[in-house]
Amino acid sequence: MSQNTLAPAFDFIAAGKEVLAIERAGLAQLDQYINNDFRRACEALFRCAGKVVVMGMGKSGHIGRKLAATFASTGTPAFFVHPGEASHGDLGMVSPQDIVIALSNSGESHEVLALIPVLKRLHIPLICMTGKPESTMGKAAEIHLCVHVPEEACPLGLAPTASTTAALVMGDALAVALLRARGFTAEDFALSHPGGALGRKLLLRVSDIMHSGDEMPLTARTASLRNALLEITRKNLGMTVICDAHNVIAGIFTDGDLRRVFDMGIDLNQARITDVMTPGGVRVAPDMLAVEALNLMQARHITSLLVAQDDHLLGVVHMHDMLRAGVI
Repeated sequence: MSQNTLAPAFDFIAAGKEVLAIERAGLAQLDQYINNDFRRACEALFRCAGKVVVMGMGKSGHIGRKLAATFASTGTPAFFVHPGEASHGDLGMVSPQDIVIALSNSGESHEVLALIPVLKRLHIPLICMTGKPESTMGKAAEIHLCVHVPEEACPLGLAPTASTTAALVMGDALAVALLRARGFTAEDFALSHPGGALGRKLLLRVSDIMHSGDEMPLTARTASLRNALLEITRKNLGMTVICDAHNVIAGIFTDGDLRRVFDMGIDLNQARITDVMTPGGVRVAPDMLAVEALNLMQARHITSLLVAQDDHLLGVVHMHDMLRAGVI
């Protein structure tokens, strides 16, 4: 039968659910391998003075890359080395202070086995993650983590499926256990993810996005309302801050205040800005997290905040600045 010919009444849903059932059964068995060897592996990784070097060929290599990335982003410095490339010079990236984690379901990966004598000579600790403790890699490892599963989800028993899932989950268990042991925080996570949404929320400060210097809309206490409106138009932030010569804040005047002035029938040419401004203004410190400033804007139903220190204006931050910075 052609591979593009669908068998009559073939049930994709049933096939998919069978895969899930097989992989769940494999993970259920994995629980027994979170044992004393797992604890020893965690302790060795926790005390590692260098980096965690992860190796694996084929599908195990793909799982290894993910494991190294998870370690690195959760407080355990790590990187992946391809075993084939390691035999041709990349092993020079591994130092005696490092620990190697090698993955292979069979435990007989030739490319990994070729490296073990060198690792032993360099006294580099070896943790092997395989489905067969009696394998060559299993016996050579200082610590062996068993990830045996009863069967693969592949009906041919050939394509790594349940076995790679088990290795992935064991790797996650290591990484998360280490994360908790180190007291790793959301702020620590953000430091390794500065480009992500979490990084922006936990790292970006008001001072990073505020308008300062000549970008601030400033109006003198002695200015007319007309001059204040011109300043609002020039700086295009929908508001101006009324200050003295030393940038001590007296108040704020916004587009919303202007609508109130129109309703009151005040003469724009005759009125002084101090007669119609809102005294004070909502202020934040420059080191406040941008996301906290955003929450304050939303709670107060305002679109701008004054950034100040001891009544001295340092800058102005607008809702649009939050949007441009990706905080919203």
